[in-house]
Amino acid sequence: MTTERPRAATRRDRIEAIDIVLLVIITVWAFLIIIPVYNVIVISFTPQKTYLETPVLLYPKAITLQNYADLFEDGRIFAGYRSTLLILLCGLPLNLILTTSFAYGSSRSHYPGRRLIFLLVLFTMIFNGGIIPLYLIMRQLDLTNTIWSVVFAYGINTFYMIIMRNYFCSLPESLMESAKLDGAGEWRTLFSIVLPLSLPIMATITLFYAVDRWNEWYNAMIFIQRSGLQPLQLVLRAIVIESQVLDSYASADALLEARKFSMGLKTAAVVVTMVPVMCVFPFLQKHFVKGVMVGAIKA
Repeated sequence: MTTERPRAATRRDRIEAIDIVLLVIITVWAFLIIIPVYNVIVISFTPQKTYLETPVLLYPKAITLQNYADLFEDGRIFAGYRSTLLILLCGLPLNLILTTSFAYGSSRSHYPGRRLIFLLVLFTMIFNGGIIPLYLIMRQLDLTNTIWSVVFAYGINTFYMIIMRNYFCSLPESLMESAKLDGAGEWRTLFSIVLPLSLPIMATITLFYAVDRWNEWYNAMIFIQRSGLQPLQLVLRAIVIESQVLDSYASADALLEARKFSMGLKTAAVVVTMVPVMCVFPFLQKHFVKGVMVGAIKA
């Protein structure tokens, strides 16, 4: 017995050829993702003259904060942040309430007509009414050119709801039956039993919806024409388009004489937009991975 254990441990710890191949592939893939992001960050801190000499920078030869100063001098970034935060603070609770209540209801075995209702909701993943009927509804409700048009245009993501429903189905049915025997109703069971056991999936769906709300631009582009209410992504889009137009019509000498560095302004806008998401993701990564795996495996 003492001689077999080291052999078994050695066999388990042995690195095979497929492990090396997978490690190389993952490493190369990681570099392909990291290098462009790193290059954008470096360019955002690079002066205009240095960038024109070396467009692909692996390290900053000279560091400047002028690009960020020009970006925040514009003023549109602050308005975009305000609108995006309002959409996030108002829309995220709405998404979580609707998704959680529907996922819990459709996961209960005694829910009347749950299979038919679930199939009807699943149908919306393939077919929907389109943007024109939605715009007409928002116009009739007098919600256009308001933040509420963007908030109410996005209620439940069907894919996220399926993940949450599968997670709820994986919970022991005996817990719900015990709560029912103790006199708990459905809402009490949801808040006292189900949700405390569903922190991984709640963190996952919260991150999904938060990123969706943070990246909101399409509905805002359709429903909001007032520049002061446009979210951050639309502001970034306007900055990118303006810089592309400037680059296409200006020569290298004209770019050097220009007061603002268009590429630096564009990359600084990208960094300012993605930093909040990058700061939040590490805190939810553990729950994120666990929630996705459990919610996706359960059929």
